[in-house]
Amino acid sequence: MIREQERSGLSGVLMIVLLLAATGFGIVNVLGAARDQSIGSLLGWLLALAFVLFLWAGLFTVQPNQGKVLQLFGSYAGTIRAAGLWWANPFYTKKAISLRVRNFETTKLKVNDHNSNPIEIAAVVVWQVTDTAEALFEVDNYEDYIKVQSESALRGLANQYPYDAHEEGIMSLSTHTAEVAEKLKGEIQERLAKAGVRVLEARISHLAYAPEIAGVMLRRQQATAVIAARQKIVEGAVGMVEQALDMLNQKQIVHLDEYRKATMVSNLLVVLCSEQATQPVVNTGTLYA
Repeated sequence: MIREQERSGLSGVLMIVLLLAATGFGIVNVLGAARDQSIGSLLGWLLALAFVLFLWAGLFTVQPNQGKVLQLFGSYAGTIRAAGLWWANPFYTKKAISLRVRNFETTKLKVNDHNSNPIEIAAVVVWQVTDTAEALFEVDNYEDYIKVQSESALRGLANQYPYDAHEEGIMSLSTHTAEVAEKLKGEIQERLAKAGVRVLEARISHLAYAPEIAGVMLRRQQATAVIAARQKIVEGAVGMVEQALDMLNQKQIVHLDEYRKATMVSNLLVVLCSEQATQPVVNTGTLYA
């Protein structure tokens, strides 16, 4: 495995001064040899001037948050990360790699969740190159590699968890967003370890049931919500009935036998749990009539 080796180049400003002086000196001597009509001296100074001009090709710039990977005849020679104007061997090939933070959104994938329900899912991945040598030499195209491996990790994550949890204590894609995002980040980072890339953040950007079951699952969610609401209503109604019976007993407003208590409890539960307004029936006779 090829690891990054950071190196520094010669100062470009200093080399410009030296090369300008060498170029000027070479031109003066070429003109002098031409004036003296000395063929041998002229050829020598022309070759020297050509070599100086060739050295100008060693100048290059490095932008902030950028790395220049140097190669000599196919061999890795190091990476220059410091921003500025530099000079290196003109035979070096120089490949620029951005070290800036970048992000992309995966395509909407149609996969099955843990309960085998078809869902649509997509994610946003924020990443940064940390090792220029690995990014350039360990994988063929590190940008395509990141996208493919991120989608692969997203598919694997969707298969591990259900879309929605119908029981307490079960982690789901829709309810535990922070935990799911951290899990997705770890799985993507594991796949990109060989590409010299660090994953800064990964979050689900789109999550929905597939169109063919969206209507059915919506009705299921509505039914679940209705059942949960009914449970809360019943719990509150029972508490209110219990409180009413206790207050009647403590203040001795009326004495009820077990049968009349059951009737009162039934009537109160009907009134409290009914979705529509109830119509009271006024009893004008005796309590037992």
